[in-house]
Amino acid sequence: MPRYTVHVRGEWLAVPCLNCTNTVGWLGKEAVRRYMKNKPDNGGFASVEEVKFYIRRCKGLGLLDLDDTVEDALEDNEFVEVVIEGDIMSPDFIPSQPEGVHLYSKYREPEQYISLDGNSLTTTDLVNLGKGLYKIKLTPEAEAKVKQSREVIESIVKEQTVVYGITTGFGKFARTVIPNSKLRELQVNLVRSHSAGVGKPLSPERSRMLLALRINVLAKGYSGISLETLQQVIEAFNASCLPYIPEKGTVGASGDLAPLSHLALGLIGEGKMWSPKSGWADAKYVLEAHGLRPITLKPKEGLALINGTQMITSLGCEAVERANAIARQADIIAALTLEVLKGTTRAFDTDIHAVRPHRGQAEVAFRFRSLLDSDHHPSEIAESHRFCDRVQDAYTMRCCPQMVFAERAETISGGNFHGEYPAKALDYLAIGVHELAAISERRIERLCNPSLSELPAFLVTEGGLNSGFMIAHCTAAALVSENKALCHPSSVDSLSTSAATEDHVSMGGWAARKALRVIEHVEQVLAIELLAACQGIEFLRPLRTTTPLEKVYDLVRSVVRPWMKDRFMAPDIEAAHRLLVEQKVWEVAKPYIEKYRREHIPESRPISPTAFSLGSLEVNTGAGHDRGHQDGL
Repeated sequence: MPRYTVHVRGEWLAVPCLNCTNTVGWLGKEAVRRYMKNKPDNGGFASVEEVKFYIRRCKGLGLLDLDDTVEDALEDNEFVEVVIEGDIMSPDFIPSQPEGVHLYSKYREPEQYISLDGNSLTTTDLVNLGKGLYKIKLTPEAEAKVKQSREVIESIVKEQTVVYGITTGFGKFARTVIPNSKLRELQVNLVRSHSAGVGKPLSPERSRMLLALRINVLAKGYSGISLETLQQVIEAFNASCLPYIPEKGTVGASGDLAPLSHLALGLIGEGKMWSPKSGWADAKYVLEAHGLRPITLKPKEGLALINGTQMITSLGCEAVERANAIARQADIIAALTLEVLKGTTRAFDTDIHAVRPHRGQAEVAFRFRSLLDSDHHPSEIAESHRFCDRVQDAYTMRCCPQMVFAERAETISGGNFHGEYPAKALDYLAIGVHELAAISERRIERLCNPSLSELPAFLVTEGGLNSGFMIAHCTAAALVSENKALCHPSSVDSLSTSAATEDHVSMGGWAARKALRVIEHVEQVLAIELLAACQGIEFLRPLRTTTPLEKVYDLVRSVVRPWMKDRFMAPDIEAAHRLLVEQKVWEVAKPYIEKYRREHIPESRPISPTAFSLGSLEVNTGAGHDRGHQDGL
């Protein structure tokens, strides 16, 4: 017998359908009838017949025809929403969908698996798991370790040994011994009471990353979770059943307790949960719709699920991956700006960078030579100013910042859950990557300022009638200024919590979230510079730049047309931003950089792609001919 889960005014109702020829309108009326039955005042309605409503799918919000049969319009266990005519919905929350969920209209359940052993997961793997590209399974070695660890816990419970978090309360209640009959209740109470976060929920990608990383930690076999429970967690991940996890509430001391508790709350069938099939719904309904059972926590398992730094670390991994991506592409954008502003490459000569042997600096200098070396990529723009009388370029063009980030049968209460390490790393990451935007904004200024660029003011014809890139530059400046505040280290702050039991905390959750905000701002500033540099090219035509930079120009023009007169600019910035987020600019330029590397192997030593490095932002070029004015010291 098919059944449907129907959302009516904040409540979820399971509605069975005995007759598949019943209409969608019948389903709506039946759901309203059940809703009214649950309300003392019938929900304010005199009868079902007087209620006017429409019905939409939870997935994609598509409206349904009330006259269609449920058999033709809906799948078994599908989630739908009854919207009462005249109701005013909050603009801040759509119960069926999280922010950015339009991306999930294309969701396809992955077929490939990543095997987790607790030790081999990379940041790239984690981001791909967040994107829904893989399912998870455990290695046989991990399964064996999990079983062995659980045997220790079972022995402790059987012998009624007093051990923190297993047979005692938590925090200030660590000396309160809990009887065996209430050990399961202890774990459920822990999860419920600690689910105290606030704010918007994490996006599906970030929730998936958080869940995957927690699975990876549990796979190490040190947390005492049972293999049965861990497999249930994995099944939820593989079905993309993602609990409602508010983004705020962790201080990063005894791990990310609040967000991980919300994670566990959904897995035990309480609170809200989201999946591509259901949208937001009560967790028990979402799990049931995917043929899954809520987890029944055994002794120690609530603590095992919530005690760790996976929110800080998962968001931090995304920050590292995005920072690496934007740092590489910043070099390409800066090279394009250098070309438009008719800069010299002498400042990026190989010998200069050998004197100051910083690997990141040398790598970036190499990238710029690979894009602008006149021996390899003749440039008409470079030829046009070869014998100009300028001596050297401004610092923003020749001194961009360089960066390199270069078995016992007992339990032990330690502090490895503390978030200070990743918090500090993420604070440094935010500070370092911020410079990419700070210097990019200065180059945007040079592109827009006719006294510095020899180009039309704000890169537009008929200035005055048209404002061109005037406010785009203001946007870049505003983002850079906001980043300066966001770069204040969160890890220097600490507030004593849990009745002074957690008397020093890391604030790592905020470090991770603000690092991602800084990186997003950096991407947006560089997107504006990319658009401005391509617009500058328009005023240098018919001259052409180097082949790789022409390819970058063509890429941009495939999504944004030239700026002939003023138009709505925000969509253009978003389109360029998307190119950077998807690393399209890097994909276009990379073959030319790698070819140049093969031809200059003794000259260059690239940074290992496995290192947590932020290949610097530097405007570097010069191995071939002198591209213009002389270099002065």
